[in-house]
Amino acid sequence: MLGERYFQYEVEGLRQSDATDNADYAIRSSATTLITVPYNRMNEEMQRITRMGGRIVNIRPWTAEAVAAAKAPKASPAEG
Repeated sequence: MLGERYFQYEVEGLRQSDATDNADYAIRSSATTLITVPYNRMNEEMQRITRMGGRIVNIRPWTAEAVAAAKAPKASPAEG
């Protein structure tokens, strides 16, 4: 993961379809969704987004540090 480049897709219009019906979660069709992927999976992710009827609004570079921070558990206000 160290030194690996990540990119964040901003996608709108994702929907459930025959291609995604075997997913074990519901897909919302409203709002914008952010999807973070490593560089080596960008093409695969673009194809998946297209199959799900999504439209890529923006693609921006995302650092490994930002990904790690986003995955880190956040302290709740009750803790302390």
